[in-house]
Amino acid sequence: MERLEGRNPVLECLLRGKRRVHRIWLDQGARPDPRVSRILELAERRSVPVQRVERQRLDRMAEGRVHNGVVAEVDDVSLWTTRALLDHLREIGESEPFLLVADALAYEHNLGALLRSSLGFGVDGVVLPTHRGAELSPVVQRVAMGAVEEVPIVRESLFAALKHVKREGIRIVGADMGGEPLGKADLRGPVALVLGEEGRGLSPKLRERCDRIVSIPLAGKLESLNVSVAGALLMYEKRRQDGWYA
Repeated sequence: MERLEGRNPVLECLLRGKRRVHRIWLDQGARPDPRVSRILELAERRSVPVQRVERQRLDRMAEGRVHNGVVAEVDDVSLWTTRALLDHLREIGESEPFLLVADALAYEHNLGALLRSSLGFGVDGVVLPTHRGAELSPVVQRVAMGAVEEVPIVRESLFAALKHVKREGIRIVGADMGGEPLGKADLRGPVALVLGEEGRGLSPKLRERCDRIVSIPLAGKLESLNVSVAGALLMYEKRRQDGWYA
């Protein structure tokens, strides 16, 4: 089991019902709030015990992180393999899988923001390296705003994952400087977008495995954007070309 910290993550977990919530600790001095009322309502409906405690105890539980007066103990996030995810997408009739592959994101807020954007743009799965980069920490889950409950997450070697992706006929599109301008690249159909590390971009080995490289044209002599911002722009452009906003 793991802990969720914050009103929004706990509420999202209860609302979406993908993971069991075992218990909730609530600041005994918390003022009335619609989110707290909804948490209490759902907890009662699902027989989740709620304990009101002093805020200092929550501070210790969250190790100084933001908790907004609510901490919960929940099941771990269920992880997928790329093969299992692709099989699942085929079984449910998804003919044009849309995946995001992100290499070793060190900053929790970047990973959380990318997961949140992935949910918003209908990404079918996010592939992360097995041992490198940020974990699915309480901070990541707070920033992701419920995305970890809905977006399938894979943790395995990116090279192994991309082999499965290529065998399925899914084009691999990397984002890096010097690539084809984003607006001119055809992103329709099955696509896996590949993002590199913060500051470094795509590694040479990952770049070799891409079918094409795209870049985001920028003004003001700016070389690159924050990886979570760049990822959101890439996802938007992909969905624009898919006709989402017609």
